[in-house]
Amino acid sequence: MKVYGAYRIEQLFKKAAGLQLPKNKVQEIEEKVDAKLYDLLVAAEENAGYNARDVIWFSDLPLTKALKESLKAFAALEEELSLQPILDNLAVRPPLKYEMEVELEKRLPEIVGTLIFVLAKIVKEFSPGDKVVSEDELKRAFRVLDLMV
Repeated sequence: MKVYGAYRIEQLFKKAAGLQLPKNKVQEIEEKVDAKLYDLLVAAEENAGYNARDVIWFSDLPLTKALKESLKAFAALEEELSLQPILDNLAVRPPLKYEMEVELEKRLPEIVGTLIFVLAKIVKEFSPGDKVVSEDELKRAFRVLDLMV
């Protein structure tokens, strides 16, 4: 599994929620975000099929209003993730039935960044006074993310 960049993930947690992320938690976060990205793509694939298309469009992603707002908030942070590690991580998962449109593929770093952003915000809600992410807070945030994505 390729890492998006431990420094990038740590910086995103700091910018999004003022949290310090222990280095040993970065891989866990990446694995969870990879799984949630794949879940979104599987749901998007179903939507493409319902619309009689064999290409997955960005608009096929099941994004709630809150996730759309988080996409904008993430963009405002001006943080960037590289596309290639995301594609490499997707390559080890079962292949999707349909191809992604070019626009969707280009936006994968934005989607992944948004999922990390949302995760940081969820963790912050559990302990607003804390500065360092705890194991328990992170596990609870993972459960919340599982419920919403």
